[in-house]
Amino acid sequence: MKILIDAFGGDNAPEAVIEGGIAAVGEKDGFTAVFVGKKESIVNLLKTKTYDKSRVEILPAEEVITCEEEPTATFRKKPDSSIAVGFKTLKEDGDAAAFVSAGSTGAVLVGATLKLGRIQGVNRPALCPVLPTAKEGKNVLLLDSGANADCKSINLFQFAVMGAAYAEATGVKKPVVALLSNGTEDEKGNALNHEVFPMLKQAKGINFAGNVEARDILSGDYDVIVADGFSGNVALKSIEGAVSILFKSLKEQIYSSFRGKLGGAILKPQFKKLKEKLDYNNKGGALFLGVNKIVVKAHGSSGAIAVKNAVLQAVSYAESGLVDRIKEKLTENERQGEE
Repeated sequence: MKILIDAFGGDNAPEAVIEGGIAAVGEKDGFTAVFVGKKESIVNLLKTKTYDKSRVEILPAEEVITCEEEPTATFRKKPDSSIAVGFKTLKEDGDAAAFVSAGSTGAVLVGATLKLGRIQGVNRPALCPVLPTAKEGKNVLLLDSGANADCKSINLFQFAVMGAAYAEATGVKKPVVALLSNGTEDEKGNALNHEVFPMLKQAKGINFAGNVEARDILSGDYDVIVADGFSGNVALKSIEGAVSILFKSLKEQIYSSFRGKLGGAILKPQFKKLKEKLDYNNKGGALFLGVNKIVVKAHGSSGAIAVKNAVLQAVSYAESGLVDRIKEKLTENERQGEE
């Protein structure tokens, strides 16, 4: 199994990407890491690493798509970019199971949708990050978190189906699915929520818990939160911002007095554990659900640890047969609709 890694995607590429990919190879067996990008640069960086050379390959691609470029047009202008070459290979090579990139989100979405292709029956794929919750060892999936700003009810319904399949692939039995809204009552929400709510409530293959407010996303009471890409992205960025401000303010308060410093020293192990729990680097990346193979979009500022976890994440979901799970769950709901 080959995992294609965009060596020139992200703020810290290619150094952090190479380091993270090599670390993933050292941590888990059963796959080959294929670094996609400028060959000479990759070769020079690999010379400084110790690794199993039989499990690392280079796929040359001499161009780079930046975040400032318009994704669709750039794919045509830069066919030899690491993202374009990566998706072409992912589609054509039967051994290629996944593609990991910390590069341009727009370019990754274009490549996954137009070059790799959607699962039959999926109207729109969705970007789905894994978020920590208040309950130890439990995560929650939020989709869509930015791929589709405007959605129809069928899109949200399919997001729920794909999110449930994703949660099941992680070992969650009967994942609890909720619809992001401005209140928990059944009648809450906008016109789109009102359309999709009865669809989710009637779906036999989905454990639908009703509406959920944004403040309860990280409560641990839910496994999958469904939203249109605009609302989901706003919620995600709000959570990221709140966490960042919380730690910054907490640090300022601790160092503002001797008593604070003393208390901070005592609680340092607990603070460190909490920070690790909320750090996106430890979660890997966001899966792009609804396309024909595994695509992981890592955070643009990912360091080596985040890249390593994104690669391991890709391996895990490729091994779990996640794409086939999504296909089966979609088919199951189509049959129920016909009945």
